[in-house]
Amino acid sequence: MYFQKFNNFIYDFDVDGNGERTLTLVTDITKNVRLRNEILSNITLYDEYDIRYGDTPEIIAEKVYGSAEYHWVVMLCNLRYDWINDYPMAQPELDRYVTQKYGSGNEYATHHYIDSNGFEVDSDNAEATSVSNYSYEDSQNESKRRIKLISSKFLQNILKSFEEIM
Repeated sequence: MYFQKFNNFIYDFDVDGNGERTLTLVTDITKNVRLRNEILSNITLYDEYDIRYGDTPEIIAEKVYGSAEYHWVVMLCNLRYDWINDYPMAQPELDRYVTQKYGSGNEYATHHYIDSNGFEVDSDNAEATSVSNYSYEDSQNESKRRIKLISSKFLQNILKSFEEIM
């Protein structure tokens, strides 16, 4: 549904690189649509949702709005456009990621140090507590779990605003 409202235009491609030109109808994805800041900042308009293992924007939209076609609403209202990197990994994926990033055997090496208030400090600080690579990556991953969803009763307003913009 999202890209169906975008304008199309004809583009002249050299598809094979042999100089033979082909005219192709393409979608103008250069149009940039964002939800108005006042909608996003008004906490009464949305509910919080904790992403579960296997949830994708389409699955979440189906659960909340009754149609996977509204996945773009989920993505836009959270400013998350990459469903692979902007959403939390499942535990086995996180384990592989940490090992790949830091190397086998370094998963629990010290990433940095924090004090009792959670602020990053030098290792020689009296309150310094080490945070492992794994703990750091796990907390980064968990920070992606909670998203906001515009209440389904306001979905029609969002769709109308989208139509007006387009």
